[in-house]
Amino acid sequence: MIINNKTAKKIKQDFPIFKNNKGLIYLDNSATSQKPKQVIKAMTDFYEKNNSNVGRGLYLLSEKAMEEYDNARKTVAEFINSSSNEIIFTRNTTESLNLLSYVLASIIPEGRDEIVLTEMEHHSNLIPWQQLAKRNKMKLKIIKMKNDFTFDMEDAEQKITDKTAILSFMHVSNVTGTINDVKELVNLGKEKGAITIIDSAQAVSSIKIDVKDLGCDFLAFSSHKIFGPMGIGVLYGKKELLEKMLPFTFGGGMIKRVELGNAEWADLPEKFESGTQNIAGAVGLAEAIRYLEKIGQENISGWEKQLTKYALEKLKEVPQIKIYSPVLEKNAGIISFSLGRIHPHDVAALLDEKGIAIRAGHCCAMPLMKRLGLVQGVSRISFSAFNTFKEIDNLVDVLKEIEAKLGD
Repeated sequence: MIINNKTAKKIKQDFPIFKNNKGLIYLDNSATSQKPKQVIKAMTDFYEKNNSNVGRGLYLLSEKAMEEYDNARKTVAEFINSSSNEIIFTRNTTESLNLLSYVLASIIPEGRDEIVLTEMEHHSNLIPWQQLAKRNKMKLKIIKMKNDFTFDMEDAEQKITDKTAILSFMHVSNVTGTINDVKELVNLGKEKGAITIIDSAQAVSSIKIDVKDLGCDFLAFSSHKIFGPMGIGVLYGKKELLEKMLPFTFGGGMIKRVELGNAEWADLPEKFESGTQNIAGAVGLAEAIRYLEKIGQENISGWEKQLTKYALEKLKEVPQIKIYSPVLEKNAGIISFSLGRIHPHDVAALLDEKGIAIRAGHCCAMPLMKRLGLVQGVSRISFSAFNTFKEIDNLVDVLKEIEAKLGD
């Protein structure tokens, strides 16, 4: 489906949120995506027709639920070109990265005591590793960001060494929208024998991910970023590494055999999925992937590029605005900006009065804000398949009003 203003309006009709919130202009898609009726229906159908626990019942309803759950995992695996037993369902990207930060320590080789991250990282890909470094007395090293909002690969080559145990980095910046050259960074890490981890939370909606092509050891993303439900995420891991790792949580469903003094873990992927899982969430995620693929990630990416180009030009009409985003070719449909000395929260609140929803503040990236010299944070807009040029026009008109009212 080629997306333009006309087809974007048609796509919008799939999303009940707009029917129930007349006039809403939703420009906070990188925080969470809206949910199409197809996803909502799939989850409702599961609860109304097949609701049962999985792996615990020998009756038909449980078998149907298990089939849906297994099929959802297969859909995710095909989506990123992995094997089904390499897909672990978690609550979100944050939990996936926290899981790794607790269990990877057991397979880090002797002599490797450094963790390498980047200046761009979301708190979810900073704090877990920061805390691991403190627990295990490891050294945290940070790859610099260049002034064009891209990774400094020369600095990366200096920071990644034979002592690097873990190299973890984001695919797309949730602040600047920068599409990073993750394959190059993975290759740098693998050359030095580091475990490589990609946070693809912001990339997965519009960038086709092939874990075999990327060569990474682990990759994480969240359902709610790609039209799916909240409360379910994905951790991909290479089978040989997942088999070596200890489980993250313990209980029912993740065991093969239990005695009072000992236990034997289940095979992958159940080994990392203790307790009752978010089965309806997995069903919803699978339906979201089908919806995403029906539109086409390349089509969404192309439309977001058009919207971003148009927005960058229109925003120039706002006199005091300053943009914190890379050149169009490296932008994934996210634009952060400041409006003179007007607080980002004031900008967001006044836009909300006009029915325009954006993100404002530190965007869970305080170190990056410090690097950019932004004490109060930014205002951020982010696009999806249902946004239009007219919505950008409305945004710019209101920003002009805000500046006239509150500006210097």
